[in-house]
Amino acid sequence: MRRRRWPLLTVLAFGYAFLYVPILLLILYSFNESRLVTVWTGFSTKWYVELFRNKQLLDAAWLSVRIAAVNATLAVVLGTLAANALVRHGTFRGRTGFELLLTAPLVMPDVIIGLSLLLLFVAMQQTIGWPDGRGFTTITIAHVTFSMAYVAVVVRARLSQMDRSLEEAAMDLGARPLRVYLAITLPLIAPALLSGWLLAFTLSLDDLVIASFVAGPGSTTLPMVIYSSVRMGVSPQINALATIIVAVVTLAVVIAGISMRRGRGA
Repeated sequence: MRRRRWPLLTVLAFGYAFLYVPILLLILYSFNESRLVTVWTGFSTKWYVELFRNKQLLDAAWLSVRIAAVNATLAVVLGTLAANALVRHGTFRGRTGFELLLTAPLVMPDVIIGLSLLLLFVAMQQTIGWPDGRGFTTITIAHVTFSMAYVAVVVRARLSQMDRSLEEAAMDLGARPLRVYLAITLPLIAPALLSGWLLAFTLSLDDLVIASFVAGPGSTTLPMVIYSSVRMGVSPQINALATIIVAVVTLAVVIAGISMRRGRGA
């Protein structure tokens, strides 16, 4: 048995190393004193100080965080409603088309989504005068369009596995459907809602292609700034910013994992 485990463990170790060693190197070189990110000259935190003086990078990061937070919240609301319609209402007229439209963003190329939304926003602006230019609103709408599909998949899986006997018992005792949903269903699917929120937040924060189509001149997101700066050479400030993002994401994943464990234990 031990001999059989060695090849599996070796492949697993190489897989984890391939994924996480570059991230560890990025974190390490964020404390590099040299301006060259590939030459280590000594430990320093000056790039973190320079990062907080870089207004362009901070503004782009703040814009991306705001868009990601609003997108994740709206995607959870819409994705949960869609999942409820598919799980709780059985077969209804137009179900096949609705399910197809909901899952299409999962497999459709980002270029197609971005271009189609750009044409839509331009046509709407010419017809009804809204949206007035492209920026925060258009990027958020574009991100909700595809991220709600991911949330719907996560919530739908949780709803399908949930025991409905508690809901039926509450309704037998006289509770109204809305009260049952708020007091019983939502707490039971809360881990899935949290996972969907984090997934939608990450997808929005990470998006470059779609945002490039629907963003205006004064609304540059963080991936767009990083992509444009990387073409000119990687700055150690980007390493510092990436390290902060990794720390925040790790903390969020740990909190989500603890919450999901408590939800399963309950």
